[in-house]
Amino acid sequence: MSAPETALVDTPVGAFVVPEQKPGATDIRLSLVIPTFNESKNIGELVARLSEILDAAPVAGAATSLRGAYEFIIVDDDSRDRTWEVGLELAKTYPQVRVVRRVGERGLSTAVIRGWQVARGDVLAVIDADLQHPPEVVAQLWSEIARGHDLAVGSRNVEGGGVSDWALHRRILSRGAQLLGLMILPSVLGRVSDPMSGYFMFRRSVIAGVPLSPLGYKILIEVIGRGRVGGLAEVGYVFRERTEGESKVTWHLYIEYLRHLVRLRFAKLPVARFVRFAAVGLSGVVLDMGLLYFLSDPSQLALGLTRSKLLASEAAIVNNFIWNDLWTFGDLSKSQRGVGHRLRRLLKFNAVCGLGLVFNVVLLNLMYNVLHMNRYVANAIAIGVVTLWNFWINMKLSWRDTAGR
Repeated sequence: MSAPETALVDTPVGAFVVPEQKPGATDIRLSLVIPTFNESKNIGELVARLSEILDAAPVAGAATSLRGAYEFIIVDDDSRDRTWEVGLELAKTYPQVRVVRRVGERGLSTAVIRGWQVARGDVLAVIDADLQHPPEVVAQLWSEIARGHDLAVGSRNVEGGGVSDWALHRRILSRGAQLLGLMILPSVLGRVSDPMSGYFMFRRSVIAGVPLSPLGYKILIEVIGRGRVGGLAEVGYVFRERTEGESKVTWHLYIEYLRHLVRLRFAKLPVARFVRFAAVGLSGVVLDMGLLYFLSDPSQLALGLTRSKLLASEAAIVNNFIWNDLWTFGDLSKSQRGVGHRLRRLLKFNAVCGLGLVFNVVLLNLMYNVLHMNRYVANAIAIGVVTLWNFWINMKLSWRDTAGR
């Protein structure tokens, strides 16, 4: 039996969505994706070992094993050593092997997602083709999924895990990348001990229908960051040195990793709502600036700078609340109608912005009295610094926390 070969030529990058599994369409339970590029010397041994392990793996609630209920999807980036041809030959002996040959598209993360897109199983997984991921761990990952977890991750940083003969600089780079990720995206990387792992298994429902935006080679971060991951488990494994072929880890991959973290960080921000908040804030800035000039300028009322700033800011706060309540957070305020609800929102909004105002006044006086900056330039900078604070806290407190009451 020969495996299907699919050529993907110049596929749009924005098309990375894994479909829902069609009920009753297949008996396949597990789809294991193996991304390859010049791995012809390793792929045969990997398929043979995985087949032996999965043929004996039990199925929860049944007296049978996984034999005949899993598939291997080799996704090859048109390797120079023609790895895809080796895969097609393997399919004659192992009918569970399918081959996707990509032409005009490159990258490990995108290769993995392309494999998941054509997968038929309700559980999806990925393993490297270079035998650095010990194949026997796949049975433990499957066991954790069978216990009810949404995601099972092979980890080098839990009991039973580690690295074999890594040089000191490589260990430092790996740990440093993880710490950097924790600072940029703690809610994602903080959920697992080894977010850099490329060896994991999860239920299709975690990412089905979710637009993915892969970058670099750390696909696990994308799954956790954008997916619907509930319970997860980690299984220790020792990362082995490759015996055949060349390593594909370069400095370019670390740069892509950083870009990926930043992309996910901003993807979690409610950008459209923030744009509306900023537009409303701009109207408040105009009002604030105008009143500050009228109240504090020597040619006008010539009041003290701090007193003038407090009065101008309070007027801007009331202005901003009215427009934010009607427009920015209008969808939330609809469920909180009535004078009492609106008054409570105004008080919360005023309190949050009042604390922001304290920061604003301190910064304004520091820049004007100590750094001797122009009062209006200093005021504009101070407003910009506290804008993000006001938006985030108000979204979490002034509107969202009272929704539906």
